[in-house]
Amino acid sequence: MPTIDWLKQEFDYGYDSGDVLSLVPNETRIQEEKRIGGSYREVFLKAILPNLKPDSKVLELGPGKGSWSKAILNYIPDGELQVLDFQDVKPWLKPATYGRRLTCHIVEDNSFSKLADNYFDFFWSFGVLCHNNVENIAEILKNSLPKLKPGSLAIHQYADWNKLDTYGWEKGGVPLFFQQQSDDQIWWPRNNRATMESIAQQAGWSVIVADLGLLQRDSMIVLRRLE
Repeated sequence: MPTIDWLKQEFDYGYDSGDVLSLVPNETRIQEEKRIGGSYREVFLKAILPNLKPDSKVLELGPGKGSWSKAILNYIPDGELQVLDFQDVKPWLKPATYGRRLTCHIVEDNSFSKLADNYFDFFWSFGVLCHNNVENIAEILKNSLPKLKPGSLAIHQYADWNKLDTYGWEKGGVPLFFQQQSDDQIWWPRNNRATMESIAQQAGWSVIVADLGLLQRDSMIVLRRLE
């Protein structure tokens, strides 16, 4: 199922996680945080905010309705955010509201060909790589690397079946019968910290840490482009 064509169709409604910075989460965020075993506000404050400067150039993959995008834009008043999605996210993110600070790209593949090389200071995704098999992830990491400036960081949430085993499949909202199916048949393909670290290194990234430890069900990898 996690083919590009499937991903284009599955999320055409626009995924929405609510206001990730709100002290009091809405019902959607409450349910998601319960499944994932973590706080979106904590993720933003500990994983994203330390890597933002007022003039940062940020790249985000798969913004959906822009829960993370809107939060990022609050902290880069002199910077810019460019987002890539298979859907036209402009009706949801309303880029005209942000002047030239927000650019929304519709893409057909994982080539990253619409973007300039050596341009971005920070690359972020959440709720994206967890729905991609390892072949897709390898392509995403390889093609995104030259788009970042040397020394820049990338942080991505991804599925970690080892943590899921410990956390609980039912509690995590992932069907247990997925264990008996191939990755091409499910929307939560197999992955773990060792696999993700290997994929990233083969793509040319330096792995800072395979998991930030902010989520009980999933992992978040921190990568750096060295040169």
